[in-house]
Amino acid sequence: MIYFAHCESPVGELMLAGDERHVSGLWMEGQKYFGATLPGGAVEGENLPVFCAARQWLQDYFAGKRPEPSDLPLAPAGGAFRQLVWKILLEIPYGQVAAYGWIAKEAAKRMGRASMSSQAVGGAVGHNPISILIPCHRVVGSDGSLTGYAGGLDKKRWLLKHEGVDLSRFYLPERGSAL
Repeated sequence: MIYFAHCESPVGELMLAGDERHVSGLWMEGQKYFGATLPGGAVEGENLPVFCAARQWLQDYFAGKRPEPSDLPLAPAGGAFRQLVWKILLEIPYGQVAAYGWIAKEAAKRMGRASMSSQAVGGAVGHNPISILIPCHRVVGSDGSLTGYAGGLDKKRWLLKHEGVDLSRFYLPERGSAL
């Protein structure tokens, strides 16, 4: 059985999804791919222990603490390549960012390949079903652009600033997938 629950946050209402033991989704209201991995027939489970733990994690995060994603049982749905990219995202520390190109090189290395497409990585990052917890907001363009966030650039900027990232070294693209 898959359940969903809601959570208020400084970046708007969030929706959690999961079974009784794992978080499999976290979306911001209005984001691209909202609820994309949430199957039909999911039922409300506001008071499930896994959602209470996720809410506490989020409360700590938004209070400026640095809880580890590994503190929660995460189970994002996706193929092997996406799982690998999401694992790499989990390794980007608070207050730091990584470029799509770096993630592509790291994924290629772990897969034993000579190279990997940054666009393929962008697709995996963009379809991350567990926003904030799997920190796709920490991914930037290699040229310093704040691009590619399904939750919107305003929320990406807020999250990065909240984590202490100096945003003066980045710019907002005039066109692109993030707009």
